[in-house]
Amino acid sequence: MARASPHRRKLNGLRTVDRAGYPLYRPQQFCYSPHTMPADDILLEAEEKMMKTEQIVQHEFAGVRTGKASPALVENIQVEVYGAHMRIRELAGITTPEPRMILIQPWDISTVHPIEKAIQKSNLGVNPAIDKKLIRIVLPELSQERRIEFTKIVRKMAEDGRVAIRHVRRDAIEHLKKEAKEGTITEDDLTHAEKEAQKLTDQYIAKIDAHLTHKEKEIMTV
Repeated sequence: MARASPHRRKLNGLRTVDRAGYPLYRPQQFCYSPHTMPADDILLEAEEKMMKTEQIVQHEFAGVRTGKASPALVENIQVEVYGAHMRIRELAGITTPEPRMILIQPWDISTVHPIEKAIQKSNLGVNPAIDKKLIRIVLPELSQERRIEFTKIVRKMAEDGRVAIRHVRRDAIEHLKKEAKEGTITEDDLTHAEKEAQKLTDQYIAKIDAHLTHKEKEIMTV
């Protein structure tokens, strides 16, 4: 869980979602409130979105295989069931009885095959096996080539996160300039707030870089 932010004061709705169903900031679909806002509130809003982006990157990293079984590999896979899309963790218990085995126990037997199908369609590259009411996944050893492929995937996820954070900074600065033009904040306030926005950007990009380094190490460890 991310630490509480010194700038954080409120949550704003983020309407779009990533492939795991988590809300994801998209700059072209976000607009600031038309009412005036002081610089501190604009920075609070920007940091909240940067923090959300960091959390999303971590969730996406969790869905990429390493050499060890983890419920996080499958828990957010979307399953088409009951006329809707639900995550596996909402439909079943997930355990790892062995280092390279994931056991999924659906609470409703009618969801067994939809869950199996969703796993097969995911990018995990595994073949789930149905054992009566259970779904068993045995993770094969990762080849060196497969490990390198996974590192490329997480690097792309990290870069998407960096881009989203930079977009948050851009929109925050545009909002600050608008407030300065309207006389809501002074030029000195604008200069200071722009520096703070850059500090936040550097801070959250550094966090994503640290998560990436850790994930790459996990993937490449034999």
